[in-house]
Amino acid sequence: MLVYSHSKLETFEKCRLKYKYRYIDKIVPKIPKSIEAYLGSMVHEALEWLYIKVMERKIPTVNELIDFFSEKWIENFSPDILIVRKEKITQDYFNMGIEFLVNYYMKNQPFTDNTIAIEERVEINFDEERKIIGYVDRLVHNLNRNEIEIHDYKTSASLLSREIMENSRQLALYSLAIKEMYGKDKNVSMVWHFLAHDMKFSLSRTNEQLDKLKKEVIELIDEIENTKDFPANKSRLCDWCEYKDICTAWK
Repeated sequence: MLVYSHSKLETFEKCRLKYKYRYIDKIVPKIPKSIEAYLGSMVHEALEWLYIKVMERKIPTVNELIDFFSEKWIENFSPDILIVRKEKITQDYFNMGIEFLVNYYMKNQPFTDNTIAIEERVEINFDEERKIIGYVDRLVHNLNRNEIEIHDYKTSASLLSREIMENSRQLALYSLAIKEMYGKDKNVSMVWHFLAHDMKFSLSRTNEQLDKLKKEVIELIDEIENTKDFPANKSRLCDWCEYKDICTAWK
């Protein structure tokens, strides 16, 4: 059984050499994670904790949410975390995290949107040989529309265009997984939370669009499995790559 994830597919498309280092050679990088990745993981952990409390009917205050984030930030922080943007310091990113969480809390309280799962593991079984696994940040059963919502948190400063969201593979794959769980005729929407912009967008895909995506992903998996050459793809993203110190393109 070939098991893939959206990030695995995306890595292959962005840089085949990075794909080889990570998934074939399984090289453990010496370069630590970036501060942006650390910020994202800490904000996600804080929101996960928030909704666990919400589902337990023990809604924390915004100050309790910030206290949780602050404690986790200090507890997990490592001084070798990579800061690429030299004009910024660690405190700037910590403050960003607090701003994201406060804005999110104030906009979404009292949290009555009927969350049914957090960090839900989902699978898309294409056939007996290929499947995709992933984790949904949060699932909501919208009772007014009898619809399942897939919520995804973005901490990047980049705001995706509508066209990019309409063609987003990650949440569309999760839509396929939800339809496997609830039935193909179940209404499913994809909800992006752009925390750096305090904005939210919602879209959905038709069954025809999802069937087309399924075929495209199968073709991509087949291409990956048949690939023998893994060249580097130099770009500005290399500054954030954990394999830059061993990459042949930078020797």
